[in-house]
Amino acid sequence: MATGPALPSTPEPLPLGVLSDPILVDPGPRLLRAVVEAYREAAPALADPSVADLASGANEDGGDSSDPSNLPTLKAFAGERAVDAATAGFGPASRLAALVDAGVVDLRVLDAPQPNPVLAGEETGFALVESEDCEAVGAPSRWHRVGGDASLRERYASGFADAEPHRLRTPTRRRVHEGFADRCDESVAAAVLRALDVTEESEEADRAVDSELPTDGPDPEETRVRAYAVGAREKVLDRTLRRACEDAGLGSPSTFTRVKRLLREADLIETVSEPQPVGRPRERLAARGALEAAETPAETVAAVRGVTE
Repeated sequence: MATGPALPSTPEPLPLGVLSDPILVDPGPRLLRAVVEAYREAAPALADPSVADLASGANEDGGDSSDPSNLPTLKAFAGERAVDAATAGFGPASRLAALVDAGVVDLRVLDAPQPNPVLAGEETGFALVESEDCEAVGAPSRWHRVGGDASLRERYASGFADAEPHRLRTPTRRRVHEGFADRCDESVAAAVLRALDVTEESEEADRAVDSELPTDGPDPEETRVRAYAVGAREKVLDRTLRRACEDAGLGSPSTFTRVKRLLREADLIETVSEPQPVGRPRERLAARGALEAAETPAETVAAVRGVTE
């Protein structure tokens, strides 16, 4: 039985660890998400740490299956559109970012599409064809391995070596937590992550499944709005919150000038001036209206829904 990440292939899962220096070429969104999910299942505290894991520092220094050195590494040679589709939403993007940051996945830009996805190691390689019985919406995808060509890896090795790395814009969950914990405190960091974890059900989400787009988590602009709204609910200083958002990888302090304006125009936040013995007064944020009344992460998200439109 596989103890590490395994590709959901037929007739049985294929552990990535059995391949020597594997390269995955031209995965579509479903396949790329399946690979990330395989690593997530094998090493959850690395790819998708919970708030409790982050608060306790669990697996920060490795020591178990979530230690990057205990996981097989994978070269992923993927088209930009496939990566964009596979990482739409904070959850999927942050999980892939965690694998890239840990050096488990080396993600590079493939310029030209291939006839089929390819998974190849130094000893063998094969094309991957998605099973026809997985076409129904919501059905788990599986792939058939076709052929067995030891030369496949060499066809792509030099192109991969010369390719540019993919630049993922979404930070890892660990970076988000550390940014807010260091500038604010653990409770603010936990509240931000819980707001980012809220998913929404809608007809648009159902259509996204059909088009191979994931549905969990907000887009980058909505991520910023949620994080800033949580800071306002927690009555954080405006300057401190902006720096926390920057440290968390969500954008520069100036990026949040627009976010602040949108929330103020929606009458969801206000600022309270705090005079100082020396220098200019400080501005402390405060929630108003539906944002102030929100008692759960889902209600916080509902309060700021649509402010970016």
